[in-house]
Amino acid sequence: MDIRKQLLKEHSKENTNLIVSYVAEQQERFDALMNLFLSDEYRVTQRAAWVVGEIGRKKVEMLKPHLKAMVFNLKQPNLHDSIKRNTVRVLQELEIPESLWGEVADICFGYLASKSEAIAIKCFSMTVLLNITQKVPELKSELQILIEDQMPYGSAGFKSRGKRTLKALEKIQ
Repeated sequence: MDIRKQLLKEHSKENTNLIVSYVAEQQERFDALMNLFLSDEYRVTQRAAWVVGEIGRKKVEMLKPHLKAMVFNLKQPNLHDSIKRNTVRVLQELEIPESLWGEVADICFGYLASKSEAIAIKCFSMTVLLNITQKVPELKSELQILIEDQMPYGSAGFKSRGKRTLKALEKIQ
């Protein structure tokens, strides 16, 4: 399968699942997908993001060699929401190496603080930050304040995730 051509063929769940099945069989195929995902071809990266997100849920170990590149990709200007959303969604599921905690925390605090960021990206960022805070408790008060400040204005999804995150933060010493 030519992954790039298949990504451009159509943007559908059926096509995404077809590509996921194909790339999940071999690390080399997944590596080829990641090269497309990390490229600067807007439509290809957008569509590859969905596949990367699905692989992240099913075979997270395939992502580990690409984790640093994925994190630094989030610093690129004008990223499509699908790239941010699927990357941060995957970061919720991974054991983030200590060497990336600072970068990931900075990015996720930025997303969470942003007034224009999509709700899903903010919610996933909350969970990533909670995971990091469990290892770096010094971040607890900053995360609590940021969530509490946005709760009155947040969507139902944000409020639900916010309440769960605040409850979990109470248990951190």
